[in-house]
Amino acid sequence: MAMMKRLTVLAGAASAVSSYVRRNPEKVNQAVGKAASFVDGKTKGRYHTQLSGAVRKVSDATRPRPGQ
Repeated sequence: MAMMKRLTVLAGAASAVSSYVRRNPEKVNQAVGKAASFVDGKTKGRYHTQLSGAVRKVSDATRPRPGQ
């Protein structure tokens, strides 16, 4: 039963995040970029390619779709 409660809470959080991203794509992209820069600096560029890919995917996901 505890597992179902956790999944319900997670689903609610995911819904809230999705809603925030739709309303504030610029802020999300900026925060993700800053986080990636921070991690890249701390890891001395070791994961630069992976971080760049993740930032690109977030940017693509927050880009407005035609007709929206």
